[in-house]
Amino acid sequence: MGTAKRQPWVVGVSGASGTPYAASVIRALLAAGEAVDLIVSRAARLTILDETGISFRDAHWRTDLARWLGTAEGLDDVRYWSAGDFAAGPSSGSYPAKGMLVVPATTGAVAGIALGLSKDLLQRVASVTLKERRPLVVCVRETPLNGVTLKHLLELDTQGAVVLPASPGFYAGGSTVRELVDFVAGRVLDAVDVPHSLYLRWEGELGAAARKPGGGDAARAEGE
Repeated sequence: MGTAKRQPWVVGVSGASGTPYAASVIRALLAAGEAVDLIVSRAARLTILDETGISFRDAHWRTDLARWLGTAEGLDDVRYWSAGDFAAGPSSGSYPAKGMLVVPATTGAVAGIALGLSKDLLQRVASVTLKERRPLVVCVRETPLNGVTLKHLLELDTQGAVVLPASPGFYAGGSTVRELVDFVAGRVLDAVDVPHSLYLRWEGELGAAARKPGGGDAARAEGE
């Protein structure tokens, strides 16, 4: 039997605040046995440094990624592409990617993808994902949103992308930053049918989240 063809999810990290969302998505993809192709924009490197103190470098990406994720587990299933490499595999529609998750997405990335500008590899791969009719999730992280950005988001929806604001829900009982981050990451993975256990799903029972181990106590302590 031949070796199974590798089919990764491309994760694009743009420069918006919210790099913990990307880290959570990547960890969950690897935990689910999915391969990952990673693109980190130039601006995102500054955001990662600002939010985590970690320098993300092309020449040392594996070491830096392990520090960012807090684990080296599963990194054999990760392939990294520099944001300036327009000859990268995912830049072609013939590359066997499953789809793309842009987490988090700046309003600039939203505009570039909606207009097909392809100013860097992240935007180019997103455009390829749309033209190949593959799943594209754009996790926009900005507030408030102006009319121009709303038009760009509507255009992405029209083109078939899933517009998924980084808006955590509280019905799952999240009472820590990590739990709220994981909720958004879980919704990103829900949009592309990747299994995970990042948050407690709604099952129609009021107060269920508060009754989970530590849920009610944590919620009450947060409000005191």
